[in-house]
Amino acid sequence: MSTITAILEPAADGTLHVPVPNELRNVKFKVVATPQQAVTNTSIAQSAEAERQRKLLVVMESISQSNPFEGIDPVEWQREVREDR
Repeated sequence: MSTITAILEPAADGTLHVPVPNELRNVKFKVVATPQQAVTNTSIAQSAEAERQRKLLVVMESISQSNPFEGIDPVEWQREVREDR
């Protein structure tokens, strides 16, 4: 079973138009509509920023736990870098 999630704005005549993918155009739908509070562009941007920060935190924690520099001697590494010049 497929689920379509959409936030719709009523047309001038008060009707809602649901975009349906081509593969589902010959299928019957049960529609349940729930009115939502008005969402401003600012709250959308804040929500997107909060989600981006949450994802970034997950990635940073993952990198921290993997300890990518384990086993690297910084003094020896610096000597090798200087020899490359």
